[in-house]
Amino acid sequence: MDVLKIATAGSVDDGKSTLIGRLLYDTKSLTTDKIEAIEKSSKQKGYDYLDFSLATDGLVAEREQGITIDVAHIYFSTAKKSYIIADTPGHVEYTRNMVTGASTSQVSIILIDARKGVIEQTYRHFFINNLLRVKEVIVAINKMDLVDYSEEVFNKIKADFQALNAKSTFKEQNVSYIPLSAINGGNVVDKSENMPWYDGQTVLEHLEGLHASDVFEAGKARFPVQTVIRPKTEEYHDFRGYAGKLYGNSIKVGDAVTVLPSLTESKVSKIHFFDKTFDEAVAGSSITIELENDINVTRGDMIVKSDELPKIEKDITTTVCWMDSKKLVPGTKYLVQHNTNRVLAKVESIKNTIATDYSGTTEASQLAINEIGEVTIKLSKPLYFDSYNENKSNGAFILIDTATNTTAGVGFIR
Repeated sequence: MDVLKIATAGSVDDGKSTLIGRLLYDTKSLTTDKIEAIEKSSKQKGYDYLDFSLATDGLVAEREQGITIDVAHIYFSTAKKSYIIADTPGHVEYTRNMVTGASTSQVSIILIDARKGVIEQTYRHFFINNLLRVKEVIVAINKMDLVDYSEEVFNKIKADFQALNAKSTFKEQNVSYIPLSAINGGNVVDKSENMPWYDGQTVLEHLEGLHASDVFEAGKARFPVQTVIRPKTEEYHDFRGYAGKLYGNSIKVGDAVTVLPSLTESKVSKIHFFDKTFDEAVAGSSITIELENDINVTRGDMIVKSDELPKIEKDITTTVCWMDSKKLVPGTKYLVQHNTNRVLAKVESIKNTIATDYSGTTEASQLAINEIGEVTIKLSKPLYFDSYNENKSNGAFILIDTATNTTAGVGFIR
């Protein structure tokens, strides 16, 4: 069964958690005790409706304030697909959380309050989805019940968002528009009778109709080695396999490959998936590869097709989203975690900060928490990478504070 990863985005009180709760409720994915808890809490608060945000807001502070603070991951399934939803906070001070939630998602749902229309936060959320190259974006214009289900209001917001979309540099992105009332369930799972002028799909219908080819970007095959498998049992006495996850594209038995950074060449002799062997593995597969000749391969190395070598350099220009309360300044040393490879690095320079409302850049010498900027980094040894635009998995990295071992920032190689 396909697994679709979704991130939600929207300003405070646009209804992200309510939309997800309604999806869970209408697909019968909530347990009986969870429904009873929602009913009890809604009654205690004096609501004449079910407060579905309680299905996702797990922190006490979230429930008390009616806002989302941290990224929550919600899992549910239908007969066609399994879904993982990252419910991300909408506040500007949680930009890093939004980046975290969207970084592994193939689809993003950006909510807009029909009463407010496109606002500054909408620009920010769309910018982040452009930066992370999320291929499928659903613009969910929520709370249509509070504007009398007006087609005119929907068309005005759609036109405003299309003007924003014109500023995007990611032209392969597909943007869809759905008017809905999450609190009443209109156009979430079932069609709304209050909006007969809308003849498009509901949110769930749209998600169910997406195929892997719609949301995954093809690139060059990249196989970061996670571990070397040497059973040394009687049955597998001479077995040497290299395990990891394949990104970008497929790889076949017989393909000529190069091991980085040694540049040693070989050919794929076998591809294992658990207890079975295959002639070909597709992107996204967790596999074990055997090579024709016995060469030195270790964790942190990368196996690529010999005619598709990545860049191999010690200096990289990146876009960094800063996540630490301690500011990023030139001269500071961090560990760069790039796939399974970890390299000591020094921040050479910070060129600017990038405005998330598409207003441009501002010259800067440091990055504060939640800021995004252009940063050049010098590495202690060469990295084998692609630009993020060419290969998302091989163009992203995290910066680790060497003193605290915390994830201080996430970067995208230009």
